[in-house]
Amino acid sequence: MSIMIERLEGMVNRYHEITEMMMMPEIVSDSKELAKLGKEQADLTQVVETYEEYKKSAEALQEAKELLMEDDKEIKEMAKMEIEELEPKIEELLGKLEILLIPKDPNDSHNAIVEIRGAAGGDEGNIFAGDLYRMYSKYAESQGWKIEIIEMDDSEAGGFSLVSFMVKGDGVYGRLKFESGSHRVQRVPKTESQGRIHTSTATVLVTPEIEAEDFDIDMNDLEIETMRASGAGGQHINKTDSAVRIIHKPTGIVVKCQDGRSQHENRATALMTIRSRVYEEHQRKLEEEQGAERRSKIGTGDRAEKIRTYNYPQNRVTDHRIGYNVNQLDRIMEGRMQELLDALQSADQQAKLAGTKNE
Repeated sequence: MSIMIERLEGMVNRYHEITEMMMMPEIVSDSKELAKLGKEQADLTQVVETYEEYKKSAEALQEAKELLMEDDKEIKEMAKMEIEELEPKIEELLGKLEILLIPKDPNDSHNAIVEIRGAAGGDEGNIFAGDLYRMYSKYAESQGWKIEIIEMDDSEAGGFSLVSFMVKGDGVYGRLKFESGSHRVQRVPKTESQGRIHTSTATVLVTPEIEAEDFDIDMNDLEIETMRASGAGGQHINKTDSAVRIIHKPTGIVVKCQDGRSQHENRATALMTIRSRVYEEHQRKLEEEQGAERRSKIGTGDRAEKIRTYNYPQNRVTDHRIGYNVNQLDRIMEGRMQELLDALQSADQQAKLAGTKNE
């Protein structure tokens, strides 16, 4: 408890130190440094406010306990009532502070790059990849986030063999990062004449957008090709070499971008995407070498890991990592994912909290 209070006091001091720094003329004139300090202070605000509330409540509890020693029956009764009210409140505030003190993933506030691929099940896997894209798009829309397509390979039967897109908004990666893995669907395909249920899969990979200054990629490791864009797009898209493909030779990671208005735009998007993918691979290897658990304790984030089943006949969604079951598949496929994402985030926080306590 004393270590926790020490950390909290340090954060309060830092919060006030930032307030003073942000009034200094040399900081005020440096917009980049001002923004950096503003973000740090914003991250500390909830902790500081919760801790202040905890301190006031703890002080009030101490005063109420002292009043219990009074001879006046009425004062003693009031003090008892106050203690009954304050004790659970303090417990709740301590629990909240424990969660707020869990080290945050610095990438949580970033935009996210999502890649969905049709996997097992042929056409049905591709159709399901399209359904997942629609689900994430609708959820993004409900959050006021913006989606920008990076690459899209349509499937003849419907859906996509591959669709990759950027999701822009506040804290996007922190909300979507647990979606990486293999998503399994159980339903009767439209082409199935016997009415048999088929199982198909689509894989999802979610990576944070990484700025050039945060992760340096060696341009000598990249092979950059330009080509004509395929698929829909009118005359312009077929007559110019506007599509860009980049291969990161050391890892074999390939990114193709053709949906921008020009080769220059596609090249910038492809570079940003490959930087994020290479960063993710770099982090994975680093954590593997250190024997650390992958990204979070509720899953490895590995594309091969089966994370969720969507059972259409029973209208049920099951997240296998946290044992989450809900008979609201129709709602979830319409982008109403908030409860599911909250459950994943809460399970991750509890797992990290347990890990911190066991260290």
